[in-house]
Parts: sequence; structure tokens; C-alpha cells
Amino acid sequence: MNPPETNPDPTGPTPPRRSARETYNVVSDTVVGVNVRWRDNLIQAVAILVCMVLGAGVGWRMAGEDADRGPILLGALAGLVAGTILSGAALMVFRFVRHVRGRHD
Repeated sequence: MNPPETNPDPTGPTPPRRSARETYNVVSDTVVGVNVRWRDNLIQAVAILVCMVLGAGVGWRMAGEDADRGPILLGALAGLVAGTILSGAALMVFRFVRHVRGRHD
């Protein structure tokens, strides 16, 4: 019979060290915090702008020829809200998949 192997380090293997930015990204993605990733913010800004323009176009189209700016502004506001929610949800799912795979850029 062989004696059981002894671990020279009783605390176990040392986990890989993360930079302060990586640690912040993990906490901000999983708990709470401001997303400081430039690429994510650019994607969200473009999505919001596109949705806002589409909403203004829908408001203008639904208003008819003799309408003032009210329906266009309401459509733009609806597009702004919808773009914020949809792009945020898309980024949330994207970041969830990245975290599950162990990529916390």
C-alpha cells in the first residue's frame, strides 16, 4: 500500500490573478455597476439611434400630412425607450454567454 499523497500547500492551488479592470468587469456584469467597455457602449448607442430614427419615421408616417411635430417626437421617444431596453437585453444575454464560457474581457 502506498501512503496517501500529501499536498505541500494546504490551501490548494492558487487561482489566476485578475487585473483591476477584469475584476471590475466581472462585478459590474454580474452584480451591479456601470459598463465601461467602449465597444458595448458604442453598440448600444448605435442601436438606440437606429431605433429612435425608426420610431420617428413611424410617428411621421402614422401622423399623416397635416400633423405637427408631436407624433414624430412621440415616435422618437418610443424608439429611444425601445432601443435602450432591447439593446440592453441583447448585451445582457451576450455578456451572460461570455461569462458562462469563462471569458470576462
